[in-house]
Amino acid sequence: MTNDNQIWFRGVRSSKFRHVYGVPAKREKCYDNVKITKNAHDSQFCAVNPKFLAIVTEVAGGGAFLVLPLDSTGRLDFNANRVTGHTGPVLDIKWNPFNDNMIASCSDDCTIKLWHIPDGGLSRNLTEWLVELQGHKRRVAYIEWHPVAENILFSAGFDHLIIVWDINSGEAVSIIDRHSDVIYSMSLNRDGSLLATTCKDKKLRVFEPRSGIVVSEGVCHAGTKASKVVFLGGSGRLLTTGFSRHSDRQYAVWSQHDLSSPLTCETIDSSSGVVFPYYDHDTNMIYLAGKGDGNIRYYEVVNETPWIHFLSQFISGNPQRGLGVMPKRGILTSQCEVFRFFKLHATRGMCEPISMIVPRKSDQFQEDLYPDTVSTTPALTAKDWVNGMNSPPHLISLKTGGSITTHKPRSHKQNQGPAATDLNTKKKFAFLSTETVPDYRPVELHDMSEKSQKTSSNLTTKFHQLQQNFGSVTTQKNILTSPLSDNKTLSTVEPLNESDLRMAYVHQGDELRLLRRQLANSQLRVKELEEQVLKLQNQ
Repeated sequence: MTNDNQIWFRGVRSSKFRHVYGVPAKREKCYDNVKITKNAHDSQFCAVNPKFLAIVTEVAGGGAFLVLPLDSTGRLDFNANRVTGHTGPVLDIKWNPFNDNMIASCSDDCTIKLWHIPDGGLSRNLTEWLVELQGHKRRVAYIEWHPVAENILFSAGFDHLIIVWDINSGEAVSIIDRHSDVIYSMSLNRDGSLLATTCKDKKLRVFEPRSGIVVSEGVCHAGTKASKVVFLGGSGRLLTTGFSRHSDRQYAVWSQHDLSSPLTCETIDSSSGVVFPYYDHDTNMIYLAGKGDGNIRYYEVVNETPWIHFLSQFISGNPQRGLGVMPKRGILTSQCEVFRFFKLHATRGMCEPISMIVPRKSDQFQEDLYPDTVSTTPALTAKDWVNGMNSPPHLISLKTGGSITTHKPRSHKQNQGPAATDLNTKKKFAFLSTETVPDYRPVELHDMSEKSQKTSSNLTTKFHQLQQNFGSVTTQKNILTSPLSDNKTLSTVEPLNESDLRMAYVHQGDELRLLRRQLANSQLRVKELEEQVLKLQNQ
């Protein structure tokens, strides 16, 4: 009987994240009046870092996305400046993890573009990109930055290709052509040495990204809708979300070494929206948010069966179109915040921050909640990574390095490789750099039309005469610097009279004072007329 009682009573699993709860921001801390895109593509349409918030917007033609400083909350101006360089709808955007001023975007126009956002936000519509990457034959669906190596970018297109780019040179480092159908998602592990993908052919694959070799492969979810994948830290496991054969939403945990069968597979519910996983490496928590849902479920990942434990869920009545995630260095440790979403509302033009908070009584720094997190310093250069090197990411303490941001100047100049994509720029600068040579030749009045005679007759003021004198001085300088064959040419130029200059200065000052008096009188007259109009209206 005692043994039976011990087996029956298992108690409550101890976890410091059992009571995590979500706190939506107040209305004045939200971003309102945003024309969020209505594209049906399975992407987030939102990217955020400690400096900026980027949201893909709805436009009539081409593609555009909005970039706002993080503190620009409230109602957005209708004519806010946007990034408008794409000729097709923007499908995905991602901030550079090592440069808070650089963002990458992919589009329906088959290109990936990199943009530099100045501190303080955009002062005008941005149409000039830093780098344009061209290599996909069909629209580019997803992009991902390498988590460790600098200037390495991954892109997945509807041409069933994954291309690894070195953005410094603008060239493809590797092309992975191992998919037979549309790619649904991709994810890199902690050090960027492995790449996992899900595909429409219902298979989950793990690649070595530099060579394109398939490390392991297996059948994922049996449903027909999109599935998503994410690496679970450095544990060698992955989590996928998808649909069962009966269209139930489910998640599964896999070992990256054996994808023949999942370690565990659980049904979530029977809704129809695609579920996106968000993994937090520092707390080992994973958040599952469905497109079109109003709630966010969160779980804790463990290193033993059942591998994942349900904690709770954040419930809201407003469905979400996409979610952006703040990097860990941008959260508020003083409020015990462990994760922050930026929720794009599906039914109204609003972006709402949602903070996931661990309830603690003390406002001191909590060492157990905030282990060292990924820093803004890359551990490898692009060349080192391409040559086969792997390295764990550099870490910083949130106690001393919290809310850290990066400021890097534009690193891609116009004369470096694909950065010089706007060929007209050189022509513009060449035209503007040419010296303007004034032409002071006398105009014969009998050769002019009646209109030009009237115009020229008004150009007889002292100012224009002095301007002509200055022109003669310029001509005199040109004559002095040129080789002379006839000394009589110099005698034809009269020296500038100082008294004429003083008289002209006094005359122009009198005219300006007269104009000021006329302007003041006209303003008084306008006020008098307005008062008369008001009196007549009152009568």
